Formats: sequence, C-alpha cells, structure tokens
Amino acid sequence: MGHRPEVEAGVEDRDLTGQTVLVTGATSGVGRETALALGRLGATVFVHGRDRDAGRDVATEIDDSGGESVFFSADLAEMERVHRLADEVRDRTDSLDILVNNAGGHFPTGELTGDGVEKTFAVNHLAPFVLTHDLHDLLPSDGRVVTVASEVHRRADGAFDVTEIGNYDGLGAYARSKVANILFTRELARRLDGPTANCCHPGFVPSSGLWRDASLRVRLGVGVLARLPRFLTSGFVNSPSEGAETSVCLAASPEVAAVQGAYFSDCERAEPSSTARDDKLARNLWELSEEVTGLSWP
Repeated sequence: MGHRPEVEAGVEDRDLTGQTVLVTGATSGVGRETALALGRLGATVFVHGRDRDAGRDVATEIDDSGGESVFFSADLAEMERVHRLADEVRDRTDSLDILVNNAGGHFPTGELTGDGVEKTFAVNHLAPFVLTHDLHDLLPSDGRVVTVASEVHRRADGAFDVTEIGNYDGLGAYARSKVANILFTRELARRLDGPTANCCHPGFVPSSGLWRDASLRVRLGVGVLARLPRFLTSGFVNSPSEGAETSVCLAASPEVAAVQGAYFSDCERAEPSSTARDDKLARNLWELSEEVTGLSWP
C-alpha cells in the first residue's frame, strides 16, 4: 500500500464525501499526494496543474480510489489566467469546502510576468491571493484555506519590492514569497468570517516538481538527494507523500477545525519567524497585493 499521508496525519477515518476540494499544483509532488489522499477520503477533488496528461493521470487515480475529480489546466504566473481558473471552478460548483494553495515555483533568473511582477512572487503569493479572493465567497462557514509555505521563509527580511529584478537571487525571491504566504494567511484569517486559514511547511522534498525550473546546479543537487537511500536522508528529506501529511491534516483534521492564522510543521503548530508574525507588515503586504492585482477585499 505504501506511505499514505492521511494515515500519518491521523485522518484516515475522516469521511469527506460530499465535500469539494481544490488543490493547486496537484499534478506532481506534494500537491499530487495531497489530492490523492483527499480523494481517498471521499472528496470531490478539483485537480489543478499545467501538464494535462499528468493531470488526467491524477484525476483517474482519484476516480479509481472512490473519489471524484475534475482537472483544470492553468499557468498561475498571469493574473488573468488565475481569474479564469476561478471562473472555471465557479462553473463547476457553488460551494468549495477546502482550498489548498499548494502550487509554487523556484526560478533561477529574474523575470517579470506580463503583469510586471517578479515571477516567483506572482506564482507563489499573488496567485493564491487572487484565487482565494475570487473563490472565498464559495467557502462555507466551516470551510478551510490551506496555503503551503516553507521554513525557507526565515531567510526573508520583509522587503517586498516586487517589480524589480536587478541583483536577482532565486533563493531570496523564494524566501520572500514564502514569508508572504504566512503573512497572507495571518491577514486572511483576520478577515474571514467563519472559514479558517492556516499554512504549513511540507519539509524538504527534493523529488517535488517545485525544482523543475531551478538552475541546473540546484536541479542536480536535489536530484542526487532524491535518489539517495532513505537511511541516509531520513530526518531531513521528505518524500512527496510525507510532505503532504501536514496539508492533509490542515484540510481534514477535526482537531484544527477552530485554529486560525497558524503555521504548522509535521502536523504540529510551529512558531514562524518574527517577520512572519508582524501584523503591521501583513496589512502592508495585503495593501500592496491589492494595489498590484487591482482587487479590493471587504
């Protein structure tokens, strides 16, 4: 049977039949394992990704396990395409019980999107911001928003000059986007009336599709780690299914049903950096995100 995230997260007996879930970045890595686990719990899973063949494979596996699925293809680097994804979801359902903002990217060179925003920030932060905005009214009072962050956020200092790519540092840009995920979660939790918002660290998952667009050096390094025997990497390297445990826990566990605005690691509440706990910075980031996207939240 192999490793199953829902078992390790302690939710294997949860019945999500009748619930609808959207998992972004669900065609590989942690997102794929999250989608499969929630499908095995009986949910209807909206599978998002860029690779249509991989998406159909995940959807078929969910259907075969007893769940139901729909695949949506979208490149989240462009805001117009994020809005279109939300519209496509709304065409399929009038209620979204769980939104898992999992999709992310790590890019070796600085690049501005068509919207004039640094690409890492656009994909990792603005896409969840826009998608959650467009879909938040579909969330029931007991709905959940789960956003995948990272311990790498501790490298970030809270500066968000996201329209410049001079002196670009790929890891620095990634860290900035991940601290943004946590700040977004804190401010979202403050604004939501009923649904919960939490975020998590999936661990270091070298076999995740996250690294597909990284530099050759990074891809070679994580490729080696992904192929090392488990007895050599246990404790600091997670498989995709292990990385999905905390996402599945936050999506399905009754024990976190009332938790708001928290950061989790290994299915336990954790303390993020002081920058990630700065509520004034969270409000400033929210206002910047509204300005860049042209959106206005209530």
